[in-house]
Amino acid sequence: MPDQPLTIETTRLAAGHVRLRLTGELDYDTAPELIAAAAELRSGVPVLVDLTGVTLCDSSGLSALLVVHRAAGAIQLTGVSPHLQRMLDRTGLSELLAVAYSDDVRAIG
Repeated sequence: MPDQPLTIETTRLAAGHVRLRLTGELDYDTAPELIAAAAELRSGVPVLVDLTGVTLCDSSGLSALLVVHRAAGAIQLTGVSPHLQRMLDRTGLSELLAVAYSDDVRAIG
């Protein structure tokens, strides 16, 4: 099965929030794309990272999420698959990277 490229859609939301909607594989080859997209955002802007369309996330993808978290000051993840949630739990990142559920996302915009 060929690698699925990563696409990142950036949307400005209410109250200055930004949503990054990811589709494809977030891995060693594509993590720099997420870091570059986050670098284009103004520092300190609340970021919602929608992972609904992510089909694979490896340790490089987790590292990229941490870089985005540091750059933004904080991020919320949504669309987290059960597999990715287990990875976040096992690495302790679930305590650092907030996971937003559907009600939280509606409140953000």
